[in-house]
This record gives sequence, C-alpha cells and structure tokens, in this order.
Amino acid sequence: NGAICIQPCSPSFHGETSFVCEDRKWQMFADACASLDVQSLFQVRHCIQFLPLPSCVFYKQDILLSNCQADFSCIIPEILSSPAIPGNIADIVELLKKISLLLSENVNRGKMQSYIRIANHILNSSIVSNWAFVRDRNAVSILLDSVNLFAGKILLRNGSESIQEPFISTKGYSIHKNTSGKRFDFSMEFNNTGNISGHVIIPEEELLKLPKTSKAVSIAFPTLGAIIETSRLDTGFVNGMVLSVSLPEELQHILLTFEKVDKMENVKAQCVGWHSRERRWDSKACAMKSDNISSVVCICRHHHRTFKSFSILMSPAMLRNAALDYITRVGLGLSIFSLILCLIIEAVVWHYVTKTEITYMRHFCLVNIALSLLIADVLFILAAIVHHTALNYQLCVAATFFLHFFYLALFFWMFTLGLLILYGLLFVFFKITRSVFIATAYSIGYGCPLVISILTVAITEPKNGYLRSGACWLNWYETKALLAFVVPALSIIVVNVVVVVVVVVKTGRSAVGEGCKSQDLRNMIRISKNVALLTPLLGLTWGFGLATIVESRSLAFHITFALLNAFQGFFILLFGTLLDRKTREALRMNCLSSKRKCSLAK
Repeated sequence: NGAICIQPCSPSFHGETSFVCEDRKWQMFADACASLDVQSLFQVRHCIQFLPLPSCVFYKQDILLSNCQADFSCIIPEILSSPAIPGNIADIVELLKKISLLLSENVNRGKMQSYIRIANHILNSSIVSNWAFVRDRNAVSILLDSVNLFAGKILLRNGSESIQEPFISTKGYSIHKNTSGKRFDFSMEFNNTGNISGHVIIPEEELLKLPKTSKAVSIAFPTLGAIIETSRLDTGFVNGMVLSVSLPEELQHILLTFEKVDKMENVKAQCVGWHSRERRWDSKACAMKSDNISSVVCICRHHHRTFKSFSILMSPAMLRNAALDYITRVGLGLSIFSLILCLIIEAVVWHYVTKTEITYMRHFCLVNIALSLLIADVLFILAAIVHHTALNYQLCVAATFFLHFFYLALFFWMFTLGLLILYGLLFVFFKITRSVFIATAYSIGYGCPLVISILTVAITEPKNGYLRSGACWLNWYETKALLAFVVPALSIIVVNVVVVVVVVVKTGRSAVGEGCKSQDLRNMIRISKNVALLTPLLGLTWGFGLATIVESRSLAFHITFALLNAFQGFFILLFGTLLDRKTREALRMNCLSSKRKCSLAK
C-alpha cells in the first residue's frame, strides 16, 4: 500500500501516468499525458527562457501581431480539436495563465472571445471527471485567477460588452455614481438536464462611492464548482454557479442571487467567497440575506486580492431538518433543567452524603461534571445565536474555545472519577488528604482541558483553521482541529471502561478478610456503577457525533446524535443522582427533617 508506479504515455502522447497501490490494486491518481505542444503556441516558454521579461513581452507581441492577428485566433483550431484529457487540461491552464500575465494589454472583444473559447473547452460539463487526474490540484484555482485577471482588463465598446460560451460567460459595463444600481444577469447550461441562473447586483449606495466613471466586469462559471470538488481542492459541495466580479477598489459590497442546482428542502445553503490566496471557500466573505427552496441571496465583500469569486455551498454536514431542530431545542431545555435540578439536589444532600472521604470525592466529581455540562449546554445555545445572527467572527472563536474547554472538562472529570475508583481499590493503605485530592482533581478536571484548548486555538487559528465552515465549532475538513476533542474524549472513555473491568475483577476476588474495608468497597462499587452507566452513554453520544462527520449525509446519524447529545444532562441526573440509594435516603431524611422543623414552627 502506498507504492507509486509511473508509466510512460502511448507513442502519440508525451508525459507520464502515475499510479498508487491501494488495497492490492493500482489506482491512477495523476495523468500528465498530453497531445498538445504548448511550447510551440506563441513560443511562450522559449521566450521566457532566453529573453529578459521586458524584451520577452515585446518579442511575443511581434509574434502575436504577425502570426496571430492580435486575437490568438491561430491557436484556437489546435486547442479545440485536442481531447480535454488531464494532461491537455493542465497545459491549457498554464497557457491561459501566461496569456493573462503577459499578453493582457488591449484586451479587445476578439482577444476576449478567443480566451473564453479556450477556457470553455476545459470547463465543459462532459469532462469534469477528468480534472480528478490533473497533477496540480491547484490548477482549477489558477484557471479561476487567470480568467478573472484577463477579463478584468477587457475594453468596453459603447459602455458595455457581453461574450458568452456554453460554460463561461463574461459581461462588462461602464458605471458611475449617478447609475441607479447595476445588474448582471446570467442563465447558462449546467449539464444535460437544464440551465441555472445567477445575478450580480451592485447597490446604488455602493456606486455613490465612485469618484469617476469606472468599469465593472462579471464572469459566470456554471461548472466550476463541480470541478473544484472533483479536484479535491475544497470539500464543500457547490450548489450553484460560481460568479466572479472585477470592480473598482471603492466598491466593497455586492448582492448576488444564486439559483440552487439541488433544491432539497432539508439542506441549508451557505454563502461563500473563494479565498484566492488560501485556495478554499471562506464563509467570512459573505452573509446570507435570504434563502428559499430554489434560490439564495448573498451579501458579499469584494476584495481585489482575495475575494473576487462567490458561490453557495450545500454542506452535507449542515442538514436542516425540523425534527433535528425540535429535538435539539427540547433536549437542551431538558438537559439544562436536569443539570440545575442535579446541582440543587447535591446542595440539599451534601451534608448527608459526604461523611467519608470516598463519598466526598465522588460527589465533588459529580458536581463538577454537572457544572461543566451545564455551562457547555448554555454555550451551545449562545454559539448557535452567534452563528445564525452573523455576529463578530471573534465572538464565534471565543464561543468555540469555551465550548471546547467545558466539553473536555466533562470528560476529564469523568476521568478523575475513574482514577478515584482505582485509588480506592488499589491503594487501600495509602490515604490522601482532602486538600491534596481537590488540588489534583482541579488540575486534571480543568487544567488538562485548558492546556488542550489553548494549544488548539493557538495552532489552528493563525491559519484560519480553527472554526468549521458554517458553525461555531471546531474545524474538521481542513485542519482536523476536532481531533483535539475527539481523541481525549474517546481515550477517557476507553480508560474508564478498563477501570470498570478492574472493579468487576477486584470485587469478584474480594476475600472474607476484607470485611473491615467493606464500607469503602461498597462505596467503590457504587461509584463504578455510575461510571459504568455514564461512560457508555457519553461514548455512544460522541461516537455518533464522529459518525455524523464520516457519514455526514445520514439523517439517522444526525438525529441519533442530537438525541443523545441533548439528553446528556438527564443521564447525569438519572444515573448520578436519582438512582443512587444513598442520595435518595439523604433526600428522604432531609424531607423528614424539614417536616419536623415545620411542625415545631407551627
């Protein structure tokens, strides 16, 4: 597994094909076989090799004027007659890049038409799958940047220009501050099943910022989203056309309307911009204005160096379902109520149930478990509010940090409870003071989560990889920051299961001579029952949480996780407090005591 095999192409092609061994089979992962000879087209590479850049530009312009009539028409037949195989796609992307960098002066209609025809050849919906084997995974991003750069320099005739091919369309208009808003409308073929539309609107209040008459250009790509997915450059599922804009720097905000390709009711759309430097979709570039079953309206921030292209994502991890929303709201409400009730009960019975060191330690851990989950549940609601109201990005980071911290604290206090069991069973003659236990428990229960949370945000946030797209929670697809929660949580679950097994083995071998320790042993068994019941439930909850990422289209996994996650507080109340015999006895004693006090008062 993992071995690489490289084979030469057939005699009519140049280049090579690369294979990787997976499950005892050779799988092709890159195909650089090409039939085009890009080096002879304009002699671009020859020029770059032997001439300094200024001379190179003039030299190419001479070739262009003499051989190509200033519109690239001489290379069109050869390119359009070539098969759009991965190797040719890579060469055409490189050619378009060089043209946009070196031959983008005086971009008239003829030049733009030729350029668009070349790009259209490799954007055809029938060859999208071929992009999977292009060696350079960034090729589609390079293509997008090249087209945006070249189209932005188009010269407008009579104040407007419009050039359209089946899979790419360019429109340009002259704009000034007295223009009453400007709108670009596109309706293009997506695949054999029909067309999709998109609209770019420059608001009137933005146009008022213009100091002079300027130019606005928009480019529509109906198939580029699918190509980005096929190239595995970004994991988001694009659900509309990609719309690019080239605007004056004074214009920063635009409205975009995207028709959805997949018009499913239970899937949430997300407005995004393509970050040209980091080569990924970024939700920080846009905010959603409206969303219905057929279309989405986005307000996006245009920046000439980073955000020039926009679209909508249909993330499988963001299934929108009424049942999910209802379960989450009701479950979290019940969970918060249960945890508050649990803490009230612990406060009422504290004097009765903490008479020995072991029981004190047990209830001390239980209170901190309930407190950690209560704060995490409240933060869960606040994080949802912060995300859905499109508030400050830093607030989302802060909410995620504390959510991560308190969810980890829940598990590390469970871990402390497991260590308490081992201490009571294995170190019978070694006693620790209450103050030492409290210091150690706080170090494990809150110290470890604090270190992990700080390291996670410090490592991933500088690269914009802390938050996942579309939610105030840890990133998974780009940086795997979620592992900073999953690995500790699942590790603690495994450790606690082992602890429960040790308890079963230890109590099974208990001798009659251990009668003097029978009270402590009974306490250990009671605590281990709590751990034995809570650990599988918490493990099952976050096991399904991981499953929603691995198999993110499964609504069943999402509903199961929502149920288990929302009712964790109820589980702690039930198995940690209500089903504990000593706690029930203490409650009865407190009730009887209260009745006596009440009678005396009367």
